[in-house]
Amino acid sequence: MPVVKVNADQSPPQRLWQTADTLPEGAPIIVMVHGYRYSPSEPAHDPHRHILSLDPDQRCRRSTSWPRALGFSDDDTQQGLALAYGWEARGSLGGAYRRAGEAGKTLAGIVSRLADQTGRPVAIIGHSLGARVALQALNAAQPRSIGRVILLTGAEFRDNAARALVSPAGQQAEIINITSRENDLFDFALEQWLARGRRQALGFGLDKPARNWVDVQIDQGETLAALEDLGFPTERRPLRLSHWTPYLRRGLFEFYRTALCQPWALPLGMLHARLPGRIEPRWSRLLATPSTIGALRI
Repeated sequence: MPVVKVNADQSPPQRLWQTADTLPEGAPIIVMVHGYRYSPSEPAHDPHRHILSLDPDQRCRRSTSWPRALGFSDDDTQQGLALAYGWEARGSLGGAYRRAGEAGKTLAGIVSRLADQTGRPVAIIGHSLGARVALQALNAAQPRSIGRVILLTGAEFRDNAARALVSPAGQQAEIINITSRENDLFDFALEQWLARGRRQALGFGLDKPARNWVDVQIDQGETLAALEDLGFPTERRPLRLSHWTPYLRRGLFEFYRTALCQPWALPLGMLHARLPGRIEPRWSRLLATPSTIGALRI
């Protein structure tokens, strides 16, 4: 699967549209969106040298290749197309949050054109503020242009997510919301710094259940047992605090890859039926006894 680099502040390269024209019927198109503190303009923080690269710099912390984990390896268009989407996510949290919204609107135009050109919906996976980018794209994209969206400990508020879900594109999309109590401190910081505690982050899912939305708490025992029953054994021992386990915990990317590349194998109705959908209370990891918890990963 070829990986094409696209940045929010630049026009997409012609290679993107040329590659899209060569895709066989049914081959997936997946957009990968990084989160906070990355910057395509700064080599030391460039996501295209890190998690969005086929061969990330191993000197970087948390350097794991999303494209390889999703099954991308070379320029074989028979397997699909990956779009590595970079945007300016450094600076203050408030500034990055605002730019994430702008990057999402730009992405909406790209995925709308891709879907129209290829005759298939585009999938998106985004971590942290990258989840906000994905939801803002969903809010502004053309109907039926976006299929599956996987949000990894999303740095976004529940009310904004609910608005995206009732948009023309949102009503046709399917959202898998990956949550973790290991992320509680980051959710709390988002709520306090950007909303003075008056809005809740996506760590608790939506206010009201939705047919095309499922919550998956990846540090909850029943959820991990259900994933194993579905064929996705996952590292079990939770950490006390981590923002990055949705893409660093062993076994999870196999689930993401199947959900995005073969959505027919994991229909949302089945996930609703097989996964507990229950989300544990905030601070249940930080306050857990030492014998049941792992280390910090900051």
